[in-house]
Amino acid sequence: MIKKLLFLLLITFTTIGFSQEQYYFNVDLTLTGIQLKDELAAKVIATHTRTLEYTSGGPDVWDATKATDEYSSNTDEVVLFYGWENGTDQDITNDYSRDKDLQDGGSGAEFVWNREHVFPKSLANPVLDTDVPGPSTDAHHLRAADRTRNSTRNNRKYGKGSGNSNFSTDTYSGLEGANTPAWYPGDEWKGDAARMIMYMYLRYGEVCLPSAVGIGSSEFTPDDMIDLFLDWNAEDPVSDIEIARNNYHEDTRNYAAQGNRNPFIDNPYLATRIWGGTSAEDRWGIYTGSDTEAPTTPTDVTISNITLTSVDISWTASTDNVGVVGYNIYVNDVLTAQTDNTNTTINSLNTNTTYNFTVVARDIINNLSDASEVVSITTLQDTEAPSIPANVVTSNISDSSFKVSWDASTDNNAVASYDIYVDENLSASTTDLSYTIVGLSLSTTYTVEVLAKDIDGNASAKSTAINVTTTDGSSNGITELFISEYVEPGAVNNKAIEIVNLSSSTISLAGYSIQKQSNGGSWVDDFKLDTGDVKSIVPNDVFVITHSDVSDEHLIAESDLSGPISNEDTSYGSPMNFNGNDPVGLFKNGVLIDIIGEEGNSSDHIIDATYRRKSTISVPNTTYTVTEWDKFPADTFDGIGSHSATLSNATFTFESFKMFPNPTNGNNVYFSVTEDATINVYNVLGKLVKTTEVTKSKNNIDISNLSKGIYLIKINSGKQFITKKLIKN
Repeated sequence: MIKKLLFLLLITFTTIGFSQEQYYFNVDLTLTGIQLKDELAAKVIATHTRTLEYTSGGPDVWDATKATDEYSSNTDEVVLFYGWENGTDQDITNDYSRDKDLQDGGSGAEFVWNREHVFPKSLANPVLDTDVPGPSTDAHHLRAADRTRNSTRNNRKYGKGSGNSNFSTDTYSGLEGANTPAWYPGDEWKGDAARMIMYMYLRYGEVCLPSAVGIGSSEFTPDDMIDLFLDWNAEDPVSDIEIARNNYHEDTRNYAAQGNRNPFIDNPYLATRIWGGTSAEDRWGIYTGSDTEAPTTPTDVTISNITLTSVDISWTASTDNVGVVGYNIYVNDVLTAQTDNTNTTINSLNTNTTYNFTVVARDIINNLSDASEVVSITTLQDTEAPSIPANVVTSNISDSSFKVSWDASTDNNAVASYDIYVDENLSASTTDLSYTIVGLSLSTTYTVEVLAKDIDGNASAKSTAINVTTTDGSSNGITELFISEYVEPGAVNNKAIEIVNLSSSTISLAGYSIQKQSNGGSWVDDFKLDTGDVKSIVPNDVFVITHSDVSDEHLIAESDLSGPISNEDTSYGSPMNFNGNDPVGLFKNGVLIDIIGEEGNSSDHIIDATYRRKSTISVPNTTYTVTEWDKFPADTFDGIGSHSATLSNATFTFESFKMFPNPTNGNNVYFSVTEDATINVYNVLGKLVKTTEVTKSKNNIDISNLSKGIYLIKINSGKQFITKKLIKN
């Protein structure tokens, strides 16, 4: 029956002839799913015959934007993406249009407009570079926007909302930390944004993933498209300005035209053909007009094998005039699963909870049947407590703090958290397997116990009590904080500074700050370190400061202080926007106490690299001394969050680590380890050439494919790292 539909579509394409977009004359539009996506991608790529510069004397993005975003009501102006107001109120950032000549020339003028990357450069992989023509200069995703409003969006992901452009109700781990608000483009612009993201994915593939730029689920799509953009594509019809942009770029007689089109502007239903979801507008009328009959309603819905968190569901097959291609399963009216079978398993349910299930059939045109009759069930109740936390130990003991660690508990469902009791009083709760207790008295013995809780509230018994005694406050000879790591990435703003406390006492961050020497000049932009939630550093711990636009997940997770937020008022995030020619200093009460980079040096002497303080260094130094630092390749982030000089306090000790034979002329190197570890092998250029795991029983790695020479062996266990040199003769 499906072959019959394809035949009908071919007849339809022939019949409509010249009314169809001639651009797609050699694209098989009868295809669906990834096959249709690949055909459209090939067309878009092949016809992209002119690559624009970002800013130049020839055809560039400014030229394209002035032409494609021209305001039909006033051709001297451009329409501003995210805008909605006619300019009569006091807020210029919400204006709908602006004079073409007020493009942002870096003058600092208030009324300028600039080019909004609908797909932010930093969210692509690899990060987009406007100095290199390509995705970052593709005019199909660059729109005129008010400079301030564009800056407010920054590199925020898109998320749900309503009304005019503003912060989204969705949050994620981003430039403001774990609860960064996403960005809603506005009711008028959400379809435009969705179709531009779809184009970028079609044109550049995994470089520009929709899942990297929006908050949503790709569970029901065949790739990384997300439901957010499919919904926006269906909810917001194609606008006149989108059509004008497409027509301009196809015609290479236009000065700054690229030669290709955005297929999802020509027909939003193409997205439905590829990725499913809510049916979008079929502007050609060749899909939805060819089959209007929905499948029959699924019957005999049955629930079986009910557990704590899952059920099996089955039903009788539906029929259709062309063919049923799948079924949607709804749990409490929420689409939860899709399948082309007549049965499936629904997981991730809550225990002891009543759920309503319905099933809907769909055909190739996305016609949906009526929902089946509702079937209700209640999942089983969980009464089993987690196992008792084992191997509770303390470390990093100081005069006012200690760290307590334990092994993970197990549960018939899932462990949710751990409670730490000090002297039988609840002191803290955490989802981690360790916690640092602070604010204690010196020379005092405390009793520590830990219990586990599952997601249903069942609690284990407390662990066996252990005693720990704080120190008497005597100094270990170390009294000051210093910089333990510096991260200056190869691109964008994954920048970080790590501060370590190797003293025997907790040190308050009051009075401490970071400054940079702008291009090796004067010290500028004093950023105080006690402005966040963390106010002090306990002994043998680190404090991590990150740029506000950091995107790496490891850096986000380890960050204790983010900022300043990057905008014009903060000199775009200074001092955390340091480059390789900006020495960075740690200050105490306005006095320099430590430095990374040579003071007064404006050359790129610390660019595109990670510098980590050697474990033998225990005091700050106001003179940059190269021999105090180990250098790693750009974008090495895995050492952030711990410092090698503090690692001997943990369970796994690298003092007992051995690697042999070294030098070697054989094909294997052996390791003596007390815990499982990851071995990374780098050549002298810093390129990772081998990664493998070693354990106490599997303790060797094969290096037969490595040529003779010197290599760096980086050993990682948990958050602990050590680097050794290996010579292969």
